[in-house]
Amino acid sequence: MNLENILPTLTEFATTYGLKVVGAIVVLIVGRIVANILRSLVRRINGKAKTDPTVGGFLENMTYYLVMTFTVLAALGNFGVQTASIVAVLGAAGFAVGFAMQGSLANFAAGVMLLVFRPYRLGDFVEAGGATGTVKEMSLFTTIINTPDNVRIMVPNGKIFGDTIKNITAEDTRRVDMVVGIGYGSDIKQAIACINKVLGEDTRVLDAPAAQVAVAELADSSVNLVVRPWVKKEDYWAVKFDFTRRIKEAFDQEGIEIPFPQTVIHQAAAEG
Repeated sequence: MNLENILPTLTEFATTYGLKVVGAIVVLIVGRIVANILRSLVRRINGKAKTDPTVGGFLENMTYYLVMTFTVLAALGNFGVQTASIVAVLGAAGFAVGFAMQGSLANFAAGVMLLVFRPYRLGDFVEAGGATGTVKEMSLFTTIINTPDNVRIMVPNGKIFGDTIKNITAEDTRRVDMVVGIGYGSDIKQAIACINKVLGEDTRVLDAPAAQVAVAELADSSVNLVVRPWVKKEDYWAVKFDFTRRIKEAFDQEGIEIPFPQTVIHQAAAEG
């Protein structure tokens, strides 16, 4: 093959495919510019709406990759490639991968639902997925929770979303539920007055809702009084621990018995 035969072939090839190559390059460049513009637009919208950073990042990346996917398909279509068959192949591959990673996809779907409904946020103290502690990190697949003794637990989102979620610090106030037992020989009114005095001296106990002190149970060895003061959520454990100590000291001063479990045995007199 001489030069005279090669030049027409190259000319025909350049004429046929040159414009298509240029067109595909232009489509890719324009598509990428549009994808970046839309991602920036979504970022600004998230900023104005004060969207959670995890949700915002997910929406921004999803917008970018969707636009780029359509851009690549458009560029291939410019060459006359049947994009429908490519989409079918990608769909089949996605189905196979999804079937193999159904556990991960379930966690991903649960993560999206958690980010949408927001049953908890970073810093909340929760009971979720069999773990109890403070939420430290949230992603689309897992939630990281630090327990009160500073053990880090990584919980799959699927396990969290499929179970009951308790957000203990979601509200500003909490009720401290305690039970105080007194002896059957002690005066109930005196004990209740003593408890109310201890609660009244603690400035962390809220006036509203009012604290509740009532007889809850006539147990085997004690009369059990339920004590339910309301406090700010950050004062919950401090009030609970302080009250336990102070009520013991107050009962000792008032001579109110705090009984311990005991068994009374009656022995019949022996016949003479």
